[in-house]
Amino acid sequence: MGKERLDLLLLKRGIAPSREKAKVIILAGEVYVSGEKVTKPDRKYPDDVQIELRGNPVPYVSFGGLKLEKAIKEFGLQISGKKAIDVGASTGGFTDCLLRFGASHVYAVDVGKNQLHHSLRSDPRVTVMEGVNARYLKYEMIGEFLEIATIDVSFISIKKIIPRVCEVIKPGGFILALVKPQFEVGRFEVGKNGIVRNHEAIRRVLREMKEFGENLNLLFKGELVAQKEKEKKNTEYFLLWEK
Repeated sequence: MGKERLDLLLLKRGIAPSREKAKVIILAGEVYVSGEKVTKPDRKYPDDVQIELRGNPVPYVSFGGLKLEKAIKEFGLQISGKKAIDVGASTGGFTDCLLRFGASHVYAVDVGKNQLHHSLRSDPRVTVMEGVNARYLKYEMIGEFLEIATIDVSFISIKKIIPRVCEVIKPGGFILALVKPQFEVGRFEVGKNGIVRNHEAIRRVLREMKEFGENLNLLFKGELVAQKEKEKKNTEYFLLWEK
């Protein structure tokens, strides 16, 4: 009998509505195979293997929602009733999380297209801004000042994004950015599989990022290690600024 990835088995059996959601609940430790907890979506099993869910269901459309939830709680951020911009929205984990914490509206910005989950795409509280390169974000594209910005981008330094985001954030609003070392340290510090093992280089990047914010007249409010999706991935860091 052939074997198939666990995330695909969850999708095939209707346990998860999408492959992305399947990955989320597996990584959250809610999936048990033959009585054993499994947290690796790519592990393969026979089609007839016993699968069950335990624990509380993950409420977000992607793992990013869990990352942001941790940051919101640990920083004590007040989201309810506020308008936000989610830069690098992708599937919409951050957007989903912001809405569930009470954001009144979210502008979901991504350079890609057709990635945002259908449940968010049809939500009247979400303005979908697909095919938008945040390096060229302008106030006119939003048409109002916002109170919250979240940034989760790849293959580009957030230094190219933060100044543009500042243009649409109110004084007193905050910017919560995810720092991904592999896109900030320089290519000579990036090792096999994109892993950065030079911890001093990572600390240097974080120091420089804080100074970068200060030069934009942003008030640094805190640093937090982000929840990991996979153990073999780089450790990521949330940095919080107030405008």
